[in-house]
Amino acid sequence: MEISSKTLNVIEKLRNIVNLIPELLVPSACLTCDRFVDKQGGCCPQCWGKLRFVTKPFCPVMGSPFSIDMGDDFLSAETIATPPPFDKLRTVLLYDDLARKLVSSIKYSDRADLLRWVSNWMNVSGREIIDEVDAIIPVPLHPSRLRKRRFNQAGELAHRLAKLNDKEFLPEILIRRKPTRQQVGLSESERARNVSGAFAVPQEMKINLKGKRVLLIDDVYTTGATAKSAARALKRGGASQINVLVFAKVETHTV
Repeated sequence: MEISSKTLNVIEKLRNIVNLIPELLVPSACLTCDRFVDKQGGCCPQCWGKLRFVTKPFCPVMGSPFSIDMGDDFLSAETIATPPPFDKLRTVLLYDDLARKLVSSIKYSDRADLLRWVSNWMNVSGREIIDEVDAIIPVPLHPSRLRKRRFNQAGELAHRLAKLNDKEFLPEILIRRKPTRQQVGLSESERARNVSGAFAVPQEMKINLKGKRVLLIDDVYTTGATAKSAARALKRGGASQINVLVFAKVETHTV
């Protein structure tokens, strides 16, 4: 039976009301600690002052912040030494203890409620590169890891960003075709070997990717091994442009 648009609108309004109930019943707490704040999704002054947001000036390719403005075309040493297989990368925060706490809460403490606020921050920080793309794609988990973790945080963030920006959401374009070890604790070279050849675009999906400008979403960029491996697979699959947006990036030494 086909549901009328009027009924769908009523259902959507009811869903929005239900989603507001936790905010009405539960006191608002800082996203990174237990202090009370004025509204949901906020940080207390102490934590806000410690978050290291990445703003201009930064490298136009890697998004790594500069201490002084060297001009729009000045590239970081990181970019020059090892040019990435993607076009641009942007991040919300530098990856420090507070950013790590937020990411760990989402991944391992069932704090899916944080995804809403993290995606909103990413939507602001990634505005430039979001506007350039046709579709949004998450870094996938291997099915065995997905069963254990129950959800893919990159997938949830990508879905929210696609909805916020009316972009195509293409979670099936990129697959992780082999299980890999967790990257935590591995050296840079070990990380690269670990994810080498881990990603692929299924043959039947290449027609949907050919010529598209895509945005690859992940939570954290450390050595870049995962994002680079995924970007190479997307490039082989026919993507014409690949931008990367993450929530946090490990700091590199720049100007």
